[in-house]
Amino acid sequence: MSAIKNTGLKLFFPTLLLLIFFSCNQKNETTFQPNEITFISYSDIGGELGNYKIIKATKDSIHLEKGATDIKAHKEWKSAITPEIWQRLVSCIDVKTLDKIKSSPSQQSVDGIDETFQIRTPKKYHAYVNSYVDTVHYKQLQNLKDQLQNILPKEYK
Repeated sequence: MSAIKNTGLKLFFPTLLLLIFFSCNQKNETTFQPNEITFISYSDIGGELGNYKIIKATKDSIHLEKGATDIKAHKEWKSAITPEIWQRLVSCIDVKTLDKIKSSPSQQSVDGIDETFQIRTPKKYHAYVNSYVDTVHYKQLQNLKDQLQNILPKEYK
């Protein structure tokens, strides 16, 4: 014997459940390209005063943190970016050659400054520390760094 005695309700609930199921099962219209860059980060961290500068950018925004831990100074800046600015940033990077870039050992242990880049695509995460030593492949990261610096207001450069 069914818990639902009314025949109309017996048909209504399964129909409702099917409608909910099919309405939630729609495919996402936005598909990612496997080599599309979705996130960029650049940072300089280290030195005697514990200086840091961290820039993070996505398709629609950029965020900067800057300061020195020794003197407890900290500044933040956030801004929306246009698709044109994002395109200028990602056009610096050849995703196919990212695996060829080589990192170098950290310099923080000797009061040095570590320069770090992070680049994400839907398929892979790339991180580089002090890759300026790789003179063959570093040029695209230098161009990216210059483009990021151009976006920042003067007081944060």
